[in-house]
Amino acid sequence: MERTSPLGTLDIRTQGWINGFIGVVIFSGSLPATRLAVMEFDPVFLTMLRATLAAVLGVCLLWLFKEKRPARQQWAPLVIVALGVVIGFPLLTALALQYVTSAHSIVFIGLLPLATAVFGVLRGGERPRPVFWLFSILGSLLVMGYAFAQGLSAAPVGDLLMLLAVLVCGLGYAEGAKLSRSLGGWQVICWALVVSLPVAAPLSLLLAPSTFSGISLPAWLSLGYVALFSMLIGFVFWYRGLAQGGIAAVGQLQLLQPFFGLALAAGLLHEQVSLGMLLVTVAVIGCVAGAKKFAR
Repeated sequence: MERTSPLGTLDIRTQGWINGFIGVVIFSGSLPATRLAVMEFDPVFLTMLRATLAAVLGVCLLWLFKEKRPARQQWAPLVIVALGVVIGFPLLTALALQYVTSAHSIVFIGLLPLATAVFGVLRGGERPRPVFWLFSILGSLLVMGYAFAQGLSAAPVGDLLMLLAVLVCGLGYAEGAKLSRSLGGWQVICWALVVSLPVAAPLSLLLAPSTFSGISLPAWLSLGYVALFSMLIGFVFWYRGLAQGGIAAVGQLQLLQPFFGLALAAGLLHEQVSLGMLLVTVAVIGCVAGAKKFAR
């Protein structure tokens, strides 16, 4: 019998795709917001402060809902999640955005679905059908091909940092999704934030600038976004979606993230986005649909 949602209207896999899509939309604002923030905040300080603020909220949620502590065997995966998505990805992208624009860095997210799928196989025990990999690789190639068509970055350090960010993030996504099956989606990110707090909080104080008087409102709003939405709320939907719909399958929704992010980069940061992006977007949507169909 097919499992259904609590309301009895949507099956579990459909719920997973909806939750995953919401998570991707939220994450799409992360790189443009980080780009704005690192113009005025030190990238390491920004990473530690956003983790600290999100962790405080996470602690409040865990206390409010009286959540039990994770089992002993769950702490090691939580450390991996914390290193991957709480510290690793935010720090590496913040450092990269000192060298490249958010529009350029966003296209590297096109590799994230493939990385997530690979780690979903290695860590989550998933076995997508061969045709799935065809659509997954094709979608990644489309996004990366578009990036190369715009010209290689003049800052190879920024590109290398983005590639490393994709790898650690893919591992963190897969590990968190696997853990969320037993611990719960929002609980995973909250406990991962708690794990990071003993490191993030002291470093936030240590690296804090002597004065915040010169920080603009857009920078503060960007900090608020990456702390509240990118670091906490987005993961509530994302990990739930991965657990419900499958790590490899729902992870393909990340192919759409570069295009949402580029739209934001154009609208908020006035970075140039070519008309050719529309054609690539349509092709990528086709790859996501194909991957969904042949994921299992």
